[in-house]
Amino acid sequence: MASTNAPILNRRVRQFLKKPRIARLATQGVDGYPHVVPIWFRRDGDDILFGSNRDNRKVHNILANSKGAVVIGGELPRDAEGYLIQGDLSVEEDPKQASMWKMLLRYETKKNAERLAKEWADSDMIIIRLKPRKVIRVY
Repeated sequence: MASTNAPILNRRVRQFLKKPRIARLATQGVDGYPHVVPIWFRRDGDDILFGSNRDNRKVHNILANSKGAVVIGGELPRDAEGYLIQGDLSVEEDPKQASMWKMLLRYETKKNAERLAKEWADSDMIIIRLKPRKVIRVY
């Protein structure tokens, strides 16, 4: 009998997500239309984390409907593969912007990360967490 506690992200997907690519996060707007935005991400176990200002449209969409998806990769010639990850989204506090700092260092040099962190210091930054339910290779 197969284990029901197996990680949703297999080894290949986890390896793929190590590279700091631009993701495309999709939420559903209150008008019923998809709202898709480019966004930085990082992994936390099998979860995918994104940073955002609390006032952004995607956050309001998530609070109204927690279902969402992200597409990462599949952009030739850079990526020979890509994944659609569907799941449940939630909004979390980011005390002292600790998670945001890790994300900045993933995409930026330390100097640029420090500059951006200063710019965002007074912003109402939060973390969006995607708990994957399904992973589909799209390329």
